Amino acid sequence: MITTRAQRPVAVVALALAAVLGPGTVSPAAAAPTGMPEPPSVAVARDELAKLTVEAPHSMDGYSRAKFPHWAQQGNKCDTREVVLRRDGEGVTQDDECRAVSGTWKSLYDDKTLTAASQVDIDHMVPLANAWRSGADGWTTDRRKTFANDLEHSQLIAVSAASNRSKGDQSPDQWSPPSSAYWCTYARAWTDVKHLYRLSVTQPEKDKLNSMLDTCA
Repeated sequence: MITTRAQRPVAVVALALAAVLGPGTVSPAAAAPTGMPEPPSVAVARDELAKLTVEAPHSMDGYSRAKFPHWAQQGNKCDTREVVLRRDGEGVTQDDECRAVSGTWKSLYDDKTLTAASQVDIDHMVPLANAWRSGADGWTTDRRKTFANDLEHSQLIAVSAASNRSKGDQSPDQWSPPSSAYWCTYARAWTDVKHLYRLSVTQPEKDKLNSMLDTCA
């Protein structure tokens, strides 16, 4: 089981899903982007990072994205991708099938403003393949599904397709957001997700996360 902090209750998920309204509608509350759930403070992140197991990456033998059922249905014909598009965008409207047809998204990885859903990818903060190499190879399919569709924690974020594809399945020591202004949040989020799911880190990964946390004000 994943431990949920009191300040980030399960109700957050319900609120995110409740924001997905009927076809082509935008409520005043939904018009302003709420974005990815806020990761913990730098002090908490440093404590979490210190507790992570440091080990070599596991084998990729047996890995498949299909073992992480993602973009699960969340109700009202909306899958996880569409929920995050609505959550992270501004002025988002959707069609009868819950597909985003208009809106604006700010990609915090590279400071790009996107005006079409086709330009937006939903990034797993800790990529599925990275999770596999750091402990998810031993999980059940249900746990992998929870990880791949986690709306409650800082695991899913709408970013530019270009930045997401540049990142791939790389850890922070191999890739970090082009916008260094986002490094603090990125390191806090990455660390928190690994801590919540009891995933390991490599030593270079831990060192880079520490240096990224140093950029926090």
